[in-house]
Amino acid sequence: MAAKDNIYDNNGGPIHQGAAVSPLHSEEFLFPPVEDCCEITVACFRADYSASRIARAIEDCDAHLLNMNITSCPLESGEMTVLLRIGLRNPLTAIRSLERYGYTVTAVHTPSAEQQVTETAIARISELMAHLNV
Repeated sequence: MAAKDNIYDNNGGPIHQGAAVSPLHSEEFLFPPVEDCCEITVACFRADYSASRIARAIEDCDAHLLNMNITSCPLESGEMTVLLRIGLRNPLTAIRSLERYGYTVTAVHTPSAEQQVTETAIARISELMAHLNV
């Protein structure tokens, strides 16, 4: 039995099952760093899964769906998990919208406020240093 799609690495060579993990399949490639976003994990049964309904639930709260990945590990209840990255810092409106559509939110990850302040301060200091030509 042959695979339907050939997956190629950055050099154009095919990736074999015994080969090392390709950079195309790394977490950095699947979830590239994006500012002002949060990650939500949603659980649902396979029969209830609809990518368009999940996207509509996110768009109903005026947010952009940046990434959607289905994991291969089902929960103990038999539900599948879907990882979402949305373009909001505060995920509360997205969580409420997903729950209205019948999805269960199992985890939320937001960048900490301290990390955001630190990154903003570093960016502003580097801009000042560039302006002063130091």
